[in-house]
Amino acid sequence: MAADAPVIVSDGESRPLVLVGGGKMGGAMLAGWLDQGMDPARVHVVEPSADRAAQMAADFGVNTVSDGADLADDLAPATIVLAVKPQQMDAAAPGYGRFVNPGCVYLSIAAGKTIGYFEAMLGEQAAIVRAMPNTPAAVGRGITVACANANVGPQQRRFCDHLLAAVGEVAWVDDEAPIDAVTALSGGGPAYVFLLVECMADAGVAAGLDADLAMRLARVTVSGAGELLRQAEEPAAVLRENVTSPGGTTAEALKVLRAADAWPALMTRAIAEATRRSRELAG
Repeated sequence: MAADAPVIVSDGESRPLVLVGGGKMGGAMLAGWLDQGMDPARVHVVEPSADRAAQMAADFGVNTVSDGADLADDLAPATIVLAVKPQQMDAAAPGYGRFVNPGCVYLSIAAGKTIGYFEAMLGEQAAIVRAMPNTPAAVGRGITVACANANVGPQQRRFCDHLLAAVGEVAWVDDEAPIDAVTALSGGGPAYVFLLVECMADAGVAAGLDADLAMRLARVTVSGAGELLRQAEEPAAVLRENVTSPGGTTAEALKVLRAADAWPALMTRAIAEATRRSRELAG
């Protein structure tokens, strides 16, 4: 659960919520919602894996079906959360068009699938929120950027914000154009941090450390620095300066890392390439 996440409330809190996809991200979001007080009886999970569906029903007490077609036509969900993989969306999304009405909002967390894509799949009258979370949502420390189309009402936007805030911080943009850069920066960001840990550990071994100790030092240092950054009021640059003594060992390392062809240039190139690829995938 995200720290200080708002309690999930809605004028339509007695109406059903459909979660399409019970994988890691969908499961993390569901756990956050229930932890925030959502009634499991109102949640209907569409999960084709019989084992996973059974486990979710047992663990959370939610309703489960293997296919969206098994949902009753008169279910009248207030929210449909689309949490399947992007490559599965072509097959999954159209089946939920039968629930389109002004009282139902569709919240997608599928990378690369635009609002226009869902309008084509579900109809131009559909209320759609496109969101880009990242994997720290699994431990309540994610961050999500969301964008709504013109059909989404204020209460629907507020409720979607509550759903997303159950697993981390939320930011909204008025236009979805920045979502590609968001995907590159925060969506892929955890992988960059994990690579940093690998590189630090390998460098420690090269400097003479035992491999297990080097990895332990790298993991704890990065996770600890992240928590320090989360709690600190100072900008990252100030925190960096605070641990860099003039003429000391850290200063020597930063000379290498901040060289013209090193970290700043590499990260700029990496984010640019990921942004480009995100735009390609969005079509």
